[in-house]
Formats: sequence, C-alpha cells, structure tokens
Amino acid sequence: MSRSVLTATRPQLALQSYLDALLQDAEAALEASVSVDDFAAAVQEEKRRDTRPAPVEPVQARAVPIRPTLVDVPVLQPVLPTIVVPVAELPVAVEPEPPVVAPMEPIVELAPAKAHASAPILEAVDGNPAWADEPFECLLFDVAGLTLAVPLVSLGSIYPLAGQELTPLFGQPDWFLGILPCQAGNLKVLDTARWVMPDRYRDDFRQGLQYVISVQGYEWGLAVHQVSRSIRLDPREVKWRTQRSQRPWLAGTVIEHMCALLDVAALAELIASGAIKRMMAPVRGRS
Repeated sequence: MSRSVLTATRPQLALQSYLDALLQDAEAALEASVSVDDFAAAVQEEKRRDTRPAPVEPVQARAVPIRPTLVDVPVLQPVLPTIVVPVAELPVAVEPEPPVVAPMEPIVELAPAKAHASAPILEAVDGNPAWADEPFECLLFDVAGLTLAVPLVSLGSIYPLAGQELTPLFGQPDWFLGILPCQAGNLKVLDTARWVMPDRYRDDFRQGLQYVISVQGYEWGLAVHQVSRSIRLDPREVKWRTQRSQRPWLAGTVIEHMCALLDVAALAELIASGAIKRMMAPVRGRS
C-alpha cells in the first residue's frame, strides 16, 4: 500500500522540484537586472503619485436658453431752453394804417410853378384868344385819335397817369375820372374825349390814358393818350373859327399839322356850365 503511494508521488515530486528550480533562477535573474537604485526611484515615484491631487475632469458648458426680459426704459424728452422775452419786445397787434399816397411829381413843367394856381386863362379879344395876336408855342397831344394843339401859356405841368390809381368821388359826373394827388394839390382828372367828341364817344376811350395835363387857374387836368411835341405857330397858319355856337372849345384848325386848336378858356366855361347844370338838375327834378 505504501509502495503505491510513493510510486504515485514520485513524478509529482520530480515536477515540483523542477518548478522550484525555475522559480529560483527567475528571481535571481530579476535581482540581477533591477538594481537597488532603480528600486528606490520606483518607490519615490509611487509616493509622488500618491501625493498628487486627483485630476479634475473639465466640465462641459451647456447652452442654457436665455429668455428676454422686458424692461421699461424711460423715454427721455428733449429739454428745451427757456427763452425769456422782455415785455417790450413782444409783438403787439397794430392795426395797419391806410397807405399814404405820395404826391405825384410832374414829368414836364410847361409854365413857371408860381403861375400854376393863380394865373388866369387869357380871355378872347375881338373873337380871337388874346394869345393869338402874335406867334405862340403850342403843345400837341392825342385824345382817342384826335390831335389837339393847346397854347403853353394855358397849361401847367404834365403828370404820368399810366398805372396810377385815381381816387374816385361819389356823385360826380361821368366825365370826371377821379383825383390825382400831386405837388400842387388834388388834381381833378377830366375825361377829355367826352368834351371834344361827345357825338362819337365810346367807353373804350378811357383805356390807354397815359398823361394828365394840368390847366393854369383851375384845379383840374386833361387826361390824354399821348403827348407828341411842342410847336411854334404863327396866327396866320391857323384857320380861325368865327362862329362857335357848336364846339365852342375849338378855336380853329392848323392845316399844316392837321390838328385842332383848343381854346382852354372856352373849354373851362363849358365844363363849369356843365357842372352847374348837373348840380341844378336834381333841384329842378324835385320842383
């Protein structure tokens, strides 16, 4: 029985002995390859590893949605500077004054200024005007196509009428155009065409009037369309009229210049009588 046990263990013992020998050879080789210094360095490395802090893993940032928050922002109003205006500088509502019409200045002086308002018109002598005894200066002007010659001794000044506003007067006759303020005073402007050609007068004759010629000794002037020139006439160049029952203002005609010679004194009397008749007409109508 014991022999069988020994027989059975003999190969095992041989194998164990062989393994122990290999193990001893491996340990000897290890000891020979690893020195004492290397071992000490390994030990120090392990100690340093133990003392190092544990590495911190980086935290990944996550996008967190931000919800907008409504905030009341105050609106800043512009601050305007305060202007203090003195009371004296404040605008005051003032009613507009009526425009002052400047006196009209003449463009031509036909006679001395001293004689404008006081010199009388020369009366006729022996049927002819007093200024017709010797050669005389005349002014030529046109009224609605009719050329008239008037002695300069009977005239005063020439005023512009185009573009001027005449001041009307209520209740005046139709041959009265209005008042023109001038240096000599308020000049009453007459519609000359109504006196020299009443039989063929038209309303359009009032259009295109350019000048007013004042008459010496009177506060009225003749409205004319054109002023031509001045001429010197000899009484023998005039065909004088002997009868003046019709058109008493026509003293004669100048054949050479194809114009009518105007007697201002006779025209003044005609205008005065016409004004008196007009003033007396309402009185007679009520009687």
